[in-house]
Amino acid sequence: MQPTPTVTVGLGPVSFEEVVRVARSGASVELSDESLAVIADSRTRIQELADDPKPVYGVSTGFGALASRHIPQELRTQLQRSLIRSHAAGSGAEVEAEVVRAMMLLRLSTLATGRTGVRPQVAEAYAGMLSAGLTPVVYEYGSLGCSGDLAPLAHVALAIIGEGQVRTAEGELLPAGEALAVAGMEPITLAEKEGLALINGTDGMLGMLVLALDDLDALVKLADLAAAMSVEGLLGTDRVFAADLQALRPHPGQAVAAENMVRVLADSAIVASHRGPDCARVQDAYSLRCAPQVAGAVRDTLAHARTVAARELASAVDNPVVTLDGRVESNGNFHGAPVAYVLDFLAIVVADLASISERRTDRFLDVARNHGLNAFLADDPGVDSGHMIAQYTQAAIVSELKRLANPASTDSIPSSAMQEDHVSMGWSAARKLRRAVDGLTRVLAIEILTAARGIDLRAPLTSSPATAAVIAALRQEVPGPGTDRYLAPEIEAAVRLAASGTLVAAAESATGPLS
Repeated sequence: MQPTPTVTVGLGPVSFEEVVRVARSGASVELSDESLAVIADSRTRIQELADDPKPVYGVSTGFGALASRHIPQELRTQLQRSLIRSHAAGSGAEVEAEVVRAMMLLRLSTLATGRTGVRPQVAEAYAGMLSAGLTPVVYEYGSLGCSGDLAPLAHVALAIIGEGQVRTAEGELLPAGEALAVAGMEPITLAEKEGLALINGTDGMLGMLVLALDDLDALVKLADLAAAMSVEGLLGTDRVFAADLQALRPHPGQAVAAENMVRVLADSAIVASHRGPDCARVQDAYSLRCAPQVAGAVRDTLAHARTVAARELASAVDNPVVTLDGRVESNGNFHGAPVAYVLDFLAIVVADLASISERRTDRFLDVARNHGLNAFLADDPGVDSGHMIAQYTQAAIVSELKRLANPASTDSIPSSAMQEDHVSMGWSAARKLRRAVDGLTRVLAIEILTAARGIDLRAPLTSSPATAAVIAALRQEVPGPGTDRYLAPEIEAAVRLAASGTLVAAAESATGPLS
């Protein structure tokens, strides 16, 4: 395997692909010489204000509702250390390493703009930890998504001052000071403004948005594949997916989804078997006929979310911020509303994409709607239950996804003695979207598992080359139709194949790359 290329963080934004490489592939990180020079230059302005007797928020004052107190120079090192310690107040389960790495990279990207006023060695400490594979332990609860993802980012900052805990690249839990020493790094003593600069950003929720977009780009292809297999196995028609029909309603995502389905169904003997004039069926149910309309709308929502994420990746979020002309100004750019809204929007479309998938699965199991297949696709209905309870599992997940689709961003709990009286809850929106993405993967995997069984039962009619390739990949781990077996391991095998991209890759071996 080729090593993952190093990501260079400079004055411009990091890309979606770079975030994913650092978060998921363990890519190392370096700072450009240009960014190090700009960081050093803006630090001189902060130092000037630190030496000025006039109070400046974040430099020589307390924080939040305590901003009215001027802090003398001899207490400012303690001020920064106290800020990080007190704000590292998370609780709950550990946040996944990929999320923490994404969050660290995005905070480093803001530091690299020179708009935060930190010293170069602070930024280099973040790059060093990422490159060494050291991931601070961050806990699930603690961020309101306003004034930055404060608690999660504080747990990261705690590690660079040599406190708290980190996990190594191998997952070993170590005290941060010990881990830094093993990596050849020294703890950082934070100076004026630096503690605040490390915790005042939307980096946690944005990192999770970028990772979710990466996941969902793959899952919309899987959804088209699943829908096409269900159309095939349920003796549906591919005529409704014709390009000229889709062009009558020119949503771009809809056209892409329909084209994918047409390509998956190409040369299917099952579809051709009921295409003639003697077929008495007029039109398919909505869950089959309208699959491109739903999956297409999901794609268009993803495009909107990607636009918002790109703008946020290009942002320098901090308060106060060092402007290009050298002013140090308070602002509200840390508010997570733009990111929170699209995170919630994505949870809605994930729930609906899973919902239509579950409806197609249910059609396979009902003798009144599956056009000649056994009840529940069972080998001997009554003795065997077939996929009856697999659909129950789908339904349970879909119900959970509907609950997760309730927006977090409509909630707000005031904090900091009413100074921070409206918050975004963007971190919470991101956490529930991660659970939703996992649920969608499972629902689609069960649909494909069921559709494959239904298609096998159409023998001697043969499926399309794309579907045949998918079923062959599935049959490497899951046997074909037969008497009842322990079903949970088969579902988990299908989920692994779905999540890894194996099933889509199998289809693409026949269709070429799907869009």
